[in-house]
Amino acid sequence: MTRRFGAIEPEVQQQICTLSITQLEELAEALLDFSSQTDLVNYLGNISLPQPNQGD
Repeated sequence: MTRRFGAIEPEVQQQICTLSITQLEELAEALLDFSSQTDLVNYLGNISLPQPNQGD
């Protein structure tokens, strides 16, 4: 990703680190269609990310 878009924002890196293997594989394929880091941010905003525990 950094090769294609340059530096990735830390918040975006953190979101990527929370993805499952399946989600990472889907992201790798989707990256082929991205033209900017905005596409990456929008993609991450549209997939379901694990939610932190809220004291359950």
